[in-house]
Amino acid sequence: MMEQQLNTHNKVENPQMHTVEHLLNATMVKTFGCSRSRNAHIERKKSKCDYELASCPSEAEMKLIEDKVNEVIKMNLPVTIELMPRQKASLIVDLSKLPNDVSETLRIVRIGNYDTCACIGAHVKNTQEINNFKIISYDYNQERCVLRVRFKLVD
Repeated sequence: MMEQQLNTHNKVENPQMHTVEHLLNATMVKTFGCSRSRNAHIERKKSKCDYELASCPSEAEMKLIEDKVNEVIKMNLPVTIELMPRQKASLIVDLSKLPNDVSETLRIVRIGNYDTCACIGAHVKNTQEINNFKIISYDYNQERCVLRVRFKLVD
């Protein structure tokens, strides 16, 4: 059997914050029908994600996003990893963000039945390891049709 080759990873993420980014992405996709964040900066203390949206969500909609992410955290969902060929992965996840030179074997991260994506980063083993999710602020660039969401984890 041939050894599976994965792409190298040059970042050291905070597993809690990185995993909650997945939950935020899935919640945004489910709520607004947008793509996952195309630009993200994930740090231990605070993070941000950008989403392409036709219009700015209301304050009430943003509160619903925050509440839904926290609801999913409290579901104590397992976070599992599966290695699979790129061809098989392409049938279940969007691979458009991956670089052209991505390895033939991909690492698929699942958070219960809530989110599935290709990812090489660090994650928790269960959502119960994540503190409460808090949207610090958000703004909408009307010219670019981009919503920037800033968030952190709080006790």
